[in-house]
Parts: sequence; structure tokens; C-alpha cells
Amino acid sequence: MKTILIPTDFSPNADHAAFYAFELGKHIKAGLKLCNAIMVPAAARMSPQVAWPLMDLGTLKKDADRELKKLSEKLQKPVKDAGIASGICPPLEVLSEVGTVPEVIRMITEKEEINLVVMGTSGASGLNKLFLGSTSRDLIANSSLPILLIPPGTEFKPFKRIAFATDLTAGDLELIHSLAIFARPFNAEILIVHISKDDFNPDVDQKKIDDFLNEVTCKVHYHKVYYRHVKDMGIDEGLNWLTDHVDIDMLAMVHRKHNFIKRLFEGSHTQRMAVDTKLPLLVFPPETHTVL
Repeated sequence: MKTILIPTDFSPNADHAAFYAFELGKHIKAGLKLCNAIMVPAAARMSPQVAWPLMDLGTLKKDADRELKKLSEKLQKPVKDAGIASGICPPLEVLSEVGTVPEVIRMITEKEEINLVVMGTSGASGLNKLFLGSTSRDLIANSSLPILLIPPGTEFKPFKRIAFATDLTAGDLELIHSLAIFARPFNAEILIVHISKDDFNPDVDQKKIDDFLNEVTCKVHYHKVYYRHVKDMGIDEGLNWLTDHVDIDMLAMVHRKHNFIKRLFEGSHTQRMAVDTKLPLLVFPPETHTVL
């Protein structure tokens, strides 16, 4: 069984992402692991005579476990109240560890097989607010796992169309294959989107596109894969056009150093974007063998 990891700080946005992940887990038949990172102010300046009390750490752990149990019960309550069979409800575990969120996620993934991380964002809404949180940036910069970011207010609904933005890199083929496995339980379309500026050369670039799509046909065994070329636009303008004019339920991208997704997460480019959408964003690391 696949496993979804859900980091939470018990904020409203984190709770919302947990409910989203719970519904997603029901549809793809995945187990859920709810976790909290206990932050100990070890780096705080203190007098040499002052030590962080061990009993306080125990109290923090006890408080975190209590809140995790409350959130777990809250997630499962609608299913239990509806009298739905327990087999429909995804298995749910909770755990708390000491460390930062990236450290705790790393500890968990070193011990257990995790397929996907789902977490909320701190932004008000939309892609233009999505990447401003330092925790999200740190996770995406260093994660070896796909991360699904859920904007506030985004309600779960079965996916009908998932857009995958690509620069036609060969490594994207394996990710599209993984995305097809994710899309299959929903019978969702996968829309491969390539955005190019006005320097597009039909004689050279079209062959690259044709070769890439031929590889998709041969290696991605899914019948609902389509292609859309967004021409004469920069990346931010192209994403704006895509979310404004194409009915999609989720946007998927690859985080590579020195490419457009990196610039999005640096903040300045993001702040210039005019996108105001409620789309979940699935971010793949450039090299991953994890199957969604």
C-alpha cells in the first residue's frame, strides 16, 4: 500500500491540507501518516548556566501527541458518523519527532517508504502566494519525494485533468509515467504542457517535441495523455494563460536547479505573477524513483 506523509503544525491551513490528504488517500487507497515536528529552541542564546529542561521536552512531546490524536479523530469522524465501512477509511498513523520539518520528514523517509508528502501553504491563495513560506521552499529544495502543496480553501474533488509543465527533458518521461499511475484511479486526463517564448524554431524545436511525444507514447502506458503547446509566452505568462483558459484540477512541475521552477521558489519571480488560482501544485524532485 502506498503511504502519504502529512506534516502538520496544527494551523488551520495544515488542518485543511490534512483533510485534503485524507480524501485523496480514500480515492487512491493509500495509508496516511500524520506527523508533527517538535521545535526545541536549541539555537536560542542562553546563559551557560541555563539548560533546556528535559521535562519541558517531554511536555512538548505529550502536547504534540495529544494534538495529533485530536486531529486524527477529527479526520475520521465524518466517515464514522456516516457509518461507512472501516475498509473505506484509509489507515492512519500519528507520530511526533524532535527537529525541524525537513529534518523530521527526512528521518521518517529514511525508516519507511513514503510515496507522497501533502502539506498546506501559508499563502493567502494562488500560485503567486504559494511559494513564500520558508518551510515549503526548504522542503522542495532538498526533498527526494514528490510534494503536493494545497492552497488554503482548496476542497478535494476527484481529478479530471492534471497539467504537467515540461521543458521536454528526457527525465520527465519517468515522472509522466508515475503521474499516469496517480491519475488512473480517477480516470483523469494528463495534459502535457510545453511553454515556449517567441524564439521558437519550428524546424528544430518541433522535432524535439515530436521525439518527446513519441517517447511518451512508447513508455507511458496510459490512454488519456494529451499535449498542449503554449507559444510566444514567458513561463509566468504561460502559466497564467493555462490556468485562466484551460480547465485543470492540479498543476504538476519538476523542481530543477537553474530552471523556471527554481525561479518561482526564489520569491521575486513569484511575486510578479498575476495568477490567482486555487490549484494544488504537485512538485517532483528532478530525480526520483518514487512511484505515486
